[in-house]
Amino acid sequence: MRIIENTTEFQLENKSAVALGKFDGIHLGHRLLLERVLEQKKEGLQTVVFTFDTSAASFFGGETKELSTREEKREMFSKLGIDVLIEFPLNRETAATEPSDFVARYLAGQMRTAYLCAGPDISFGKGGAGDYALLADLSGTYGYQVELIDKVRVDGEEVSSTRVRQAVREGEMEKVSAMLGMPYRVSGKVVHGRQLGRKLGMPTANLLPDERKLLPPNGVYYSRAELGEKTYRGISNVGYKPTVSEEKILGVETYLYDFSGEVYDRDMTVELLAFRRKECAFESVEALRRQIEADVEAGKNFP
Repeated sequence: MRIIENTTEFQLENKSAVALGKFDGIHLGHRLLLERVLEQKKEGLQTVVFTFDTSAASFFGGETKELSTREEKREMFSKLGIDVLIEFPLNRETAATEPSDFVARYLAGQMRTAYLCAGPDISFGKGGAGDYALLADLSGTYGYQVELIDKVRVDGEEVSSTRVRQAVREGEMEKVSAMLGMPYRVSGKVVHGRQLGRKLGMPTANLLPDERKLLPPNGVYYSRAELGEKTYRGISNVGYKPTVSEEKILGVETYLYDFSGEVYDRDMTVELLAFRRKECAFESVEALRRQIEADVEAGKNFP
């Protein structure tokens, strides 16, 4: 997959089928957009995802956490078979682009768009005034086909990044999985912790995710973990963990079932499947050990 980043000066050589959107979380609605674009390969078009390198909510102030980091989105697009990913820079200059100029210069000119799909809440250009109606109005002028992809519904409610984010913040991981079409994933490198789990006879892997990654409430979660080519069942604790510098940082600590070996400095991805209990303080190390044993035992019986 070709990645175009940190520039507005690019030129695609072939005609394109373009999915236009924010793609935070890559939920079921986003997947439908991507499926429609990938179908255009049969028409000889190269498949393109056009998104911004920074979310509008982050750029204009407000939301700073992401459902999907840049690396996670890249991995997903590549696995799906997207040919070109454009991470368009969002800055004062590009944010001030008139929507019609945006379509003429970037979509029609530099991207050679022949097919374009977007959701009903798409917005771009100065003041976010560019929308699906404008894309449809200009399709005849610039000779591209445009398709509106309606919202996907789960349990009768529309799926959106806002709803997914709310469910993550409430720890409703089954609902998150339903809207994403897969479990919520947190990736990072395994680092040294306090080794308390090892001292209690239950060694754990401490993962420090990207600081931009949105995590659910602190607590214990049933989980799965990908380590190398293998997947292990696990039980994970989301909470603040001291690093080697004693600085506290939010991390994910996971006990892996049926695993033995070294994990330090290895990349790991944890899927948070369901909430078990809130994080709490214990009156003694022995009380903590009993609770961890109960958590581990419950994880063995989790579907």
